[in-house]
Amino acid sequence: MTLNLFKAGATLAMAASLSACVSLDERKAPAAPTVVTTVSAEAEQAEASRVAAVRAQPQWSFQGRVAVNKGRNGGNGRIDWQQDARRYVVELSAPVTRQSWKLTGDSHHEGGRLEGLEGGPREGEDAQQVLLEATGWDIPVNQLPDWVRGLVADDTGAAERVERDGDGRPRRVEQMGWQIQYLDWYPAEGDRPVLPRRIEATSGDAKVRVVVDSWTLGRP
Repeated sequence: MTLNLFKAGATLAMAASLSACVSLDERKAPAAPTVVTTVSAEAEQAEASRVAAVRAQPQWSFQGRVAVNKGRNGGNGRIDWQQDARRYVVELSAPVTRQSWKLTGDSHHEGGRLEGLEGGPREGEDAQQVLLEATGWDIPVNQLPDWVRGLVADDTGAAERVERDGDGRPRRVEQMGWQIQYLDWYPAEGDRPVLPRRIEATSGDAKVRVVVDSWTLGRP
């Protein structure tokens, strides 16, 4: 009973705080890429080169906006993701209320810690499970390091389905009970390969939408 009350309170507090932030305005977004049935050899090679370039960068970060829904619970806010090989630090913030939360974890399920909740930090063996139990939010944080970069998640088995656009990039991916859609991409710039700008992941009544405002590859 105590855990359920804590979860309900934490969910409402986070949802209320995050919902005060600027929402994700989909009206200004460009049309999503079209799924194709055949990808040219040139596009296949270009995508293989992009994947290799992305995987060659174990340290990276992005800043942007996130919207989360789980049933009738949800909210949106700012997200700052820092990745160092398998370890990640994710910060969620609500600029209007000046509240923030920090999730530290390992994509190989080797421990997670959530800070910023009333009652003190929450810890467990799996960061994704810690977040779900503390807030009721189902976010695939252990797979997002790959998915958010437009990659099929490593170490979780092959994707059940991958649909691609005309440039060979993933358009829709089904893996581990989630469907990930890639709705917009940043073009390559300098040493930075093509990377996603808008991503949506759904599983049952859980939905996570991310709009990336900026990418940084390598150590900041």
